[in-house]
Amino acid sequence: MKNVKEFVAVELKGLERGFISTPESAEQLEAFARANQGSMDIVLMQMAIQYGYKLALENVQEVLDK
Repeated sequence: MKNVKEFVAVELKGLERGFISTPESAEQLEAFARANQGSMDIVLMQMAIQYGYKLALENVQEVLDK
């Protein structure tokens, strides 16, 4: 169990230091999507992937902390 918790913590920390920013919320992701008007679709796609990964890791972390 400890190894899984360490893995989740390391992965979440890594999302903070990526080349492309990981949005903190769905609202930030939506704001970027509106602001770029389709000109940075590859960046938007990567941000969405990272945000989904972040949510999944946070859910796993929450279950492990119970």
